[in-house]
Amino acid sequence: MGIPKVDAEGMLVRVLVSFLATAGLFYVNIMPALVDGLKLTLNFTNQQAGLIGSANVYGAAFGAFCIVFFVQKINWRASSYLLLLSLIAIDFLSFLVSEANILAAVRFIHGFVGGSLVGIGFALISKTPQADRTFGMLLLVQFGFGGLGMMYIPQLVESFGIMILYGSLVAFSLITLVMLPFIPDFSNLKSRSFESSCWKLLTERTLILVLLSIFLFQAANMGLYAFIVGLGKNSGLSIAFISTSLGWAAWIGIVGSLLVIWLSTRFGVSVPLLIGIGLTALGTWALIFSANPTIWIMANLGVGITWAFVIPYLFAMCAQLDSNGQVAAMGGLASKLGLASGPVITGILLGEGQYNRVILIAVVVLLISLITSLFAANFLSHYEKKSVSQS
Repeated sequence: MGIPKVDAEGMLVRVLVSFLATAGLFYVNIMPALVDGLKLTLNFTNQQAGLIGSANVYGAAFGAFCIVFFVQKINWRASSYLLLLSLIAIDFLSFLVSEANILAAVRFIHGFVGGSLVGIGFALISKTPQADRTFGMLLLVQFGFGGLGMMYIPQLVESFGIMILYGSLVAFSLITLVMLPFIPDFSNLKSRSFESSCWKLLTERTLILVLLSIFLFQAANMGLYAFIVGLGKNSGLSIAFISTSLGWAAWIGIVGSLLVIWLSTRFGVSVPLLIGIGLTALGTWALIFSANPTIWIMANLGVGITWAFVIPYLFAMCAQLDSNGQVAAMGGLASKLGLASGPVITGILLGEGQYNRVILIAVVVLLISLITSLFAANFLSHYEKKSVSQS
């Protein structure tokens, strides 16, 4: 008798696949703690610590790209077991490495493995009913545990060293490993595909816009977030105030994912995207006035909520384009490329502390993302209705 599986159309399955899709990229949710921990315990420079963080995410992007071609052909459950065990082994290996360049290579491999796992997780999410709600649950898991990590890991690292960083990643992988057997096979769900050749042709344009929107939105947000501690210090805020407020911002950001789960698509996709990305741009612009503690708190809380609110809708559009998982995996690739490229580009533009400049550039990028996402949502709605009328 096999292990009983949870209901493929229930709420619990959203939690399980969200953990699977988070395990391979959990370090992104605690990236400021990871970078600061490397500097504190191994005496790495800003450039070295940043390189290691970027190597991790670029590896994930490469892994997500490769899995696109295999996600429909592999045994996803067996592959997930292998990938999770590999992540645990690489995290243990990382603890033994103290040379920056070697550690960057090791973390690139870790990212590749994790990105492949996230691609599988995204493919499974696209098979769940009302994928927008499942992506909302994904953000709830990421922001919830990310906020927990941001609150406690930096302090624990000071007492126990670098092992706390890697230990937290191993712990998350182990929890996911325990959950994996209970995820259903989804064999009872019908494919939501569109047969019209007109649909297939125009979907390509829609897909490009969706992927571009995801890339720009993630690049703008993570580019600034990676240097948010420096922005706070540059504005005269204390490190204790900065870390506490960022931890609470991640936790309260859960409100955004809960709103997605509650609202779903009752108001369509365009309205949530217009409000969400618009408020993200406004909150980002407000960071120019970070010297005011109240504005700092409100801006970070606001961006935390809207970040968790917008991404599920962007990923849900990917799921609408293809229920077999390939487009969802491509959405994951675009997301990781944005998460990896944002900090690199921002670091170059930042120079000797030109924070106002990078804030304004981030606002412009967010507005471009808003425009492309609205066009994508419009095309998707129009041709989905056309496909239904032709069937």
